Amino acid sequence: MRRAVLPGLLACLLLAPVAAHAIEDPSEMLKNPKLEARAEALGSQLRCLVCQNESIEASSAGLARDIRALVRRHIMRGETNKQIIAFLVARYGNFIRLDPPIDPATWLLWGSPLLAVAAGAGVVGVRLARRPPPAPPAPLDEAERDRLAKLLADHAGG
Repeated sequence: MRRAVLPGLLACLLLAPVAAHAIEDPSEMLKNPKLEARAEALGSQLRCLVCQNESIEASSAGLARDIRALVRRHIMRGETNKQIIAFLVARYGNFIRLDPPIDPATWLLWGSPLLAVAAGAGVVGVRLARRPPPAPPAPLDEAERDRLAKLLADHAGG
């Protein structure tokens, strides 16, 4: 049984990096390997607007496929990466970038995690400030005082 599992496992491990590439139709790929590598590198910087956590190169969503084709058309026209990204940002906004730039338009996007932490700390602070102080402990009764005295005496003597 182990002999049958090992080759299958090895094949899965070797093909795992290939499965991450979402291009399903070979006709999507550019014939020039250098231009295709450039398109893939550019596509890995662009967010799939459907999946939102994947690049368009890793996504199999229809919109990602359309944007991949659009990127490849612009590359074939001889446009630079900056021109292609500028076109896509003008069309879809900075959200299309997996790593949007820090500028006045994206301060809220980059600052929102800090704002969320500050708001959470504020809520916790207000709740703690409004909490009544703990009640003082009840005084010891006579049996507890005797037991405490005995424990202290034993500890001091030992």
